[in-house]
Amino acid sequence: MPIIRSAIKKVRKDKVRTARNKKRELALKILIKRVRTSKSAKDLQAVFSALDKATKVKLIHPNKAARLKSRLSKTVKQTAPKKAAKN
Repeated sequence: MPIIRSAIKKVRKDKVRTARNKKRELALKILIKRVRTSKSAKDLQAVFSALDKATKVKLIHPNKAARLKSRLSKTVKQTAPKKAAKN
């Protein structure tokens, strides 16, 4: 248990930050799973926005966000109906 006043305050702040980060991380994981199951473009936009916000607050690394965006968009693109080519 910390004795120094600043260390006590840091413990309090860390608890709040940890709770906030867990909530954000769980919401992000739920969105990613929803895109993987539904494979809709609307859900994909929501995940892109959430990934950008998570990167902005340094919850995840920017390269991880880019990798997830790429993989998710690839899965959505594969299941999208293909347009007929014009002759």
